[in-house]
Amino acid sequence: MGLFQRIRLSSMLRKIFGKKQAKIGIYGPPNVGKTTLANRIVQDWTGEIMGGVSEVPHETRTAMWKKDVVIQNGNSSLKIDIVDTPGIATKIDYKDFMNLHGMDKNESKERAKEATEGVIESIRWLEDVDGVLLVMDSTRDPFTQVNVTILGNLEARNLPVLVAANKIDMEDSSPATLKAAFPQHPVVPISALNGYNADDLYSKMIDHFKKTKRKRR
Repeated sequence: MGLFQRIRLSSMLRKIFGKKQAKIGIYGPPNVGKTTLANRIVQDWTGEIMGGVSEVPHETRTAMWKKDVVIQNGNSSLKIDIVDTPGIATKIDYKDFMNLHGMDKNESKERAKEATEGVIESIRWLEDVDGVLLVMDSTRDPFTQVNVTILGNLEARNLPVLVAANKIDMEDSSPATLKAAFPQHPVVPISALNGYNADDLYSKMIDHFKKTKRKRR
């Protein structure tokens, strides 16, 4: 059975038999803090971590999955499976790893190949998640080709989206710019690194992903 057949079968079985918790994908471009946020959530509620982080783009090149994470806020709670996906990019050039990060040619080509495969894997995971925590860098221009492409894919699939405006600990952070750019989705300012505003994020996750159900086509 091929990959897409298995994905469709998995979705059908979940529809028939139901599921105990939502599967939430953490998405976004490279180096916006997806794995840092995944680590923050998992560590806060389980004491564990998801994976390593790096300043070099595409450190996460295959999806990581943590099951049965229970997020609580007062008397409310949400049990989720978290999928930390590879960063999505519209262009991956091996020369960038050489020129910007000092890798040799062979290492750069291998990194670029794995990064491209990671993007494909991230897109495939969209068929099997129930909601998306979309991480954006609040210090950057939100109207990038990557951000618009990701949001377009999520909206086409009718996936509930919660935007995490990350890096609010930076001086040039502007979460308000993200809120103005994408008013159709709730935006939560957060510092995944320092945990600033984590409680608000957890409250919004419980409210958004518990009440909003995906309308699968």
